[in-house]
Amino acid sequence: MSGHNKKVSRHREEMTGLERLSLRVSSMINHPIAQLQRWVMIHRLDTDGDMEWEEVIGLLADTPEFDLTFNDDGSVTVRWEQQSTEDRDDLIVEKGLEEERIEEGAPF
Repeated sequence: MSGHNKKVSRHREEMTGLERLSLRVSSMINHPIAQLQRWVMIHRLDTDGDMEWEEVIGLLADTPEFDLTFNDDGSVTVRWEQQSTEDRDDLIVEKGLEEERIEEGAPF
């Protein structure tokens, strides 16, 4: 074995700005405190690009379960109603069916 260290080429994929913002907003909405109070205030960071911010806020605005309030400071307050047990059960069943379809379609 030679004494030279082999350089290992590591390809590290960076998250896009849209992915990073989407993940942050999703984490904020799904946070246990936000789920209890059924609202969250989303602040735009300096690192959030115009296009990414518009895309994510547009997706939230298009979600019928969310009510958005655009605040004077540029933040956005997202509110939602508590889902009824029946609605949650329907969502769980739909998600289960979706996962089932994904598993069935897997080629491996």
